[in-house]
Amino acid sequence: MNSTLYHTFLDGKKAHVLTNVPLYYSHKSSLVNHFPDHYLALASPVIAYWTLSLFFHYLDTSDWKWLEKHRIHESAEVKSRNRVTRSQVVWGVLFQQLIQTLLGLAWLSDDGFDVVNHEEKMRVMAQRLEPVLSRIIGDHLVEERLLDIVYLVYWWAIPTVQFIAAMFFIDTWQYFLHRLMHVNKFMYKQFHSWHHRLYVPYAFGSLYNHPVEGFVLDSLGAAIAESLTGLTTRQAMLLFSFSTLKTVDDHCGYNFPYDPFQWMSGNNADYHDIHHQVVGIKSNFAQPFFVHWDTLMGTRMTRKDIELRKKKAFGKAE
Repeated sequence: MNSTLYHTFLDGKKAHVLTNVPLYYSHKSSLVNHFPDHYLALASPVIAYWTLSLFFHYLDTSDWKWLEKHRIHESAEVKSRNRVTRSQVVWGVLFQQLIQTLLGLAWLSDDGFDVVNHEEKMRVMAQRLEPVLSRIIGDHLVEERLLDIVYLVYWWAIPTVQFIAAMFFIDTWQYFLHRLMHVNKFMYKQFHSWHHRLYVPYAFGSLYNHPVEGFVLDSLGAAIAESLTGLTTRQAMLLFSFSTLKTVDDHCGYNFPYDPFQWMSGNNADYHDIHHQVVGIKSNFAQPFFVHWDTLMGTRMTRKDIELRKKKAFGKAE
């Protein structure tokens, strides 16, 4: 897993040796023995979905009093205000995940991570960076630091930029399509209204959508993001699993102070819950990661905004 490899860069005069590949790297042809990575990339978001969903379902069915102060809605509201049964939700989600998996089988391929020539790629990168860096920091520092810089850029900077770019692409894709499905009455009635049968969302209902919406909004958007950013199969596995966990958490129905998914941005369970209510159904379209599109497009609504609206309405009534 954390094996030591030796990468040699030839600059015409000297041979540079780089050791210690990063912690996340594995030289194995597949992360799980006898199970190709592209299959694992399809299985991992499904496993992530039901693992986290069942955890929240366990909380929903528990009698722990301390949970009440963290619930966004009272437990009774789930039964009284939702217009779809839990069994219908489960079957709907399973059907979407089937479509998602079939798309993935056609889209992803076993890219053979073990046959990637990292030495050659890093050597080429070193050759391209050397003249640029020489002008910026000088020949002496380049000679001392070139390998460290190449290591940082190749193993950390580029994968990080790819991953974040994919996240922003998914946000952009989902924001504008999601908003369109609310603006267009036909699309809302035929497709998106399925998801809003869950007036009070809960974790394993996060992917309860019309099959057409599930394919276009979720599956296709993620597949295009993976392709445009040039993610490897293992990077795609991480992206798909992370976005799935984030989506489940956004529908969990709890406002926990120590939830890492609710720390990362203002787009959390409380934020998305507003969208599921009548007062916010034309707001908070952003999902699953950040709120920048709602902010830029003027569709962001907070609990404070709701209170101000109530006060204004109360003042007019008086």
